[in-house]
Amino acid sequence: MSKPRSLSLAAYRMLSWGVSQANGISDLPRPKGELLWIHVAHQRRMRAVADFCRRMQQARPGLSVLLTAPPEADLSGWRDGGPPIINLPEEKSGAARGFLDHWQPDLGLWVGGGLMPNLITRAAERGIPLILLEAENDVRLAAAGRWLPDINRYTFDCFTAIHVTSEEMARQVQRLGIADDKISVFPPLQLIPILSAWPEDELIETNHTLAGRPVWLAAWIEAREFISAVSAHRQAMRMLPRLIMILHVADVGEAAPLLRRLESMDLRCANWDDGDVIEDTTQVVLTADSECLGLWYRVSPVTFMGGTLEQGVGGRDPITATALGSAVIHGPFIHQHQDIYDQLDRADAARSVRTATELGEAVVELLAPDRAADMALAGWELVTEGAPQVDRLTEMVQEHLDNRGAEDAGT
Repeated sequence: MSKPRSLSLAAYRMLSWGVSQANGISDLPRPKGELLWIHVAHQRRMRAVADFCRRMQQARPGLSVLLTAPPEADLSGWRDGGPPIINLPEEKSGAARGFLDHWQPDLGLWVGGGLMPNLITRAAERGIPLILLEAENDVRLAAAGRWLPDINRYTFDCFTAIHVTSEEMARQVQRLGIADDKISVFPPLQLIPILSAWPEDELIETNHTLAGRPVWLAAWIEAREFISAVSAHRQAMRMLPRLIMILHVADVGEAAPLLRRLESMDLRCANWDDGDVIEDTTQVVLTADSECLGLWYRVSPVTFMGGTLEQGVGGRDPITATALGSAVIHGPFIHQHQDIYDQLDRADAARSVRTATELGEAVVELLAPDRAADMALAGWELVTEGAPQVDRLTEMVQEHLDNRGAEDAGT
């Protein structure tokens, strides 16, 4: 149902009239069928949103998703290989109308702050259901209209549901004059990894081969991190003589040279990818096969995530390792996945190190059975606590789309 227009909103639209460049329209055609539009205000939330998109499309085959980012965002670091993402147009009334004319979304989810009144109010007037997640008291007003009253309230009131992450934010939204029944406290959207099963017989055989030896995994190791990983392993072996390291290298082309380096360092190695047998004296298992990480995450109580100890890569996603029961160690360079690492650190499901020496010490400490188990449990609770929220949001989206489809059928 469209909203009645206020005098303040009419004045604001007049003062912010204009049509921006191609932002928000692009050369992409609108896909056929239902279209879910999701706006992501912060890059750090992109990973969780992309995960939700994949789940939503599994639950509703044929649903298309459009992701948008703020007008000024540099999208080079935002793309996650999922749905297309484009910049929204600037906060101009004509630009907002052009965006909606082109995309005609069936439902909109807005994640975070930076609310844009022209776009949101016009969407509501067209009868497009809007849901606000992780709400912030942050409205992006055009400069000419900042003196007008009620624009913030009118913008928030366009949402059919407003999810805040704290009671304090709920009070801030209520003070704008928004009805209590629209507002609910909802945890932030979280990653819920989709895990592939691993053949039980291979898992049992691998555990039997390792024969109870302490194991740690160094995953996605870059060539420049190689010496640090090996040094940490040598250091840890002084305390744990039977320790074995699974060394997964990020670049397949580096596997053969690194194997030769390991052998020149008098470390007894098995090349997993070539079918070498793990013997009781094996100290390092080398692999470049990323598909086998599902096995090694399950086998290894502790995983060091490579690409984090040296600048350049910005880290690897630790969520699968955590979900499969491995305590995580990481270096300081994690900006590509900062949000999830911060959550793991706060939950004591991950440990940050800065040097090879600290890495070796952390491996020894975390391989203590009770320590590894505590961290694994903390990680599991973190990655599963968002499941009810994702299920509830999925149902809410489905319900809105079903209702909109029924309305369209009846017209």
